[in-house]
Amino acid sequence: MATTVDLNADMGESFGPWTMGHDAAVLDIVTSANIACGFHAGDPNVMARTMRMALERGVGLGAHPGFADLQGFGRRRIKLSSEELGNLVAYQLGAAQAMARAAGGQLRHLKLHGAMSNMASEDIEMARICYAAAEKVQPGIVIMTLAGTAQEAAAEDLGLARAGEIFADRAYNDDATLVDRSLPGAVIHDAELAGPRIAEMVKEGAIITETGKRIPTRIDTICCHGDTPEAIEIARSVRDSLSRAGITLRPL
Repeated sequence: MATTVDLNADMGESFGPWTMGHDAAVLDIVTSANIACGFHAGDPNVMARTMRMALERGVGLGAHPGFADLQGFGRRRIKLSSEELGNLVAYQLGAAQAMARAAGGQLRHLKLHGAMSNMASEDIEMARICYAAAEKVQPGIVIMTLAGTAQEAAAEDLGLARAGEIFADRAYNDDATLVDRSLPGAVIHDAELAGPRIAEMVKEGAIITETGKRIPTRIDTICCHGDTPEAIEIARSVRDSLSRAGITLRPL
């Protein structure tokens, strides 16, 4: 059983005057922030503001690159060449590095977003391309990988620093991939269920799927999405449940 874990959330996903998520409140709960880089969501002003708020709270900064798909919020699958994909990740990571430095901080990790992440969890070569591009830009950056998937295998094959991630508010298939959002029960909205469920996974060192199957895996970080109506309640439930289980939260 892990005795310490990181609690992360995707944020900085507002755009101009349009607000997405509950960033300020979530930052009071989590220990790491995955900040959108302007392609699937976010913009320079949102990035700067979110990074400043995170640093004020001692929350670790991470880049959250996705497909160039503002309208679809990065959740639509896009086929790119290897060169295009690597450049897309490198470009967004570079932007995040610059904004972090301008805010007086430094990036610690990278986590792929949405469809890019889902595709890389199924395709080890795609994951390798994304992670190799990130490593070239920032050697030693910690890669958040979906536990038990091709992302994990790719990071290990490349010898990269990585953090195995599970989701507090998503259901799992028996192959460790996430249940498609279009299916019933894919997103967990009940905070009273989310917290104890995650504490059980961390204590067992395993993903618990929809069917009850246990998939042993290394769990270093837990994601609580910040853009659902129940985001704050779920994040608090996870934090409180982990604390009651004797598990300490700390940034990567």
